[in-house]
Amino acid sequence: MSKVFVMKTKPKTVLNDYQQLLRKANVNGILDPAVPTILKDNISWHFPYLSANSTPWQLEGTILGLKQQGFKKISCVQNETVVTNAFKGEKLNKYLPIFKKYNIPVLYNFKDADMKWVFHQPKEKLLALHEVFPEGIRIPDYFYGKNVVHLPTVKCHIYTTTTGAMKNAFGGLLNTKRHYTHSVIHETLVDLLQIQQEIHPGVFAVMDGTVCGNGPGPRTMIPIEKDYILASADQVAIDAVASKMMGFEPLDIPYIRLAQERGLGIGDFRQIEVIGEDVEKVNFQFRVGDNLASRFGDVVWFGPLRSLQNLLFRTPLVNLFIFGSFFYHDYLWWPFKGKRKMEHFKKNMRWGQLFEHYEG
Repeated sequence: MSKVFVMKTKPKTVLNDYQQLLRKANVNGILDPAVPTILKDNISWHFPYLSANSTPWQLEGTILGLKQQGFKKISCVQNETVVTNAFKGEKLNKYLPIFKKYNIPVLYNFKDADMKWVFHQPKEKLLALHEVFPEGIRIPDYFYGKNVVHLPTVKCHIYTTTTGAMKNAFGGLLNTKRHYTHSVIHETLVDLLQIQQEIHPGVFAVMDGTVCGNGPGPRTMIPIEKDYILASADQVAIDAVASKMMGFEPLDIPYIRLAQERGLGIGDFRQIEVIGEDVEKVNFQFRVGDNLASRFGDVVWFGPLRSLQNLLFRTPLVNLFIFGSFFYHDYLWWPFKGKRKMEHFKKNMRWGQLFEHYEG
């Protein structure tokens, strides 16, 4: 039976609570502290929008917890997307003072000086990636032989219903052509988990639910304070528990069900031991909803224009859609909705006030 550790927290105690969470989860019994360990934070958007990105207290609390348990070789790996700037994201989300304070080297999977992309030959047959990338699946060489600790948040997603530990590998292991996989996104997440279990000595997740994202994520959501933090060595189980807390049936979500069927983890909530808070009756009643991007995606990735994907996304035409997404999120939604939501949140909500004054 897989174990997921869940705690309630508050701004004044959150760093201590994260350290306690990692102790309870026996992180140094699951991961070998002598093995180099990668922190894979989640920057879904370079703007400082709570619920969309790993929180600074999640990052700092996890670093403190790992160091307390004897982990000395800790690094962080960032990735870029066609619409997200990693350098801007780590600055605006207040990660840089934390990296400096704890001497955490930061590497970028899109910089040749930091790592190279190499072809990976999976040990087991994959569900989708071998067809999406018939020329071969390439992943960063830096990931081989190292532990990885994922730092997702509790939030909804327009294409996968929820997004968490499994989805967090999407940016780290796939390059900027990862959008090729959107029509088989659930199968892709399962394939990536299989690959992780092949290349990493240990995989762990520390999930932040202090501010959760309700609505059409991973960016255009409503941030809602919920005060939870979670940890588990089972990436499927922690996503299942988070999904259940959000109000979804985990096994109704394809990536969770498929991962369990492949033997990569437990997605059936009844077979997961939740240690700490009793969340069986917790239901945030979240709903994904739609935004401009999801309506377009429903037509192109899953609807009547699906047969045109190669033309639209594997030719220079893709730049039109990249610009459209960038313009919509950064120049329409953020200044007219997102920024206002965050300003209100920072003035009136406890976690928003913590973020406003956070220095690491």
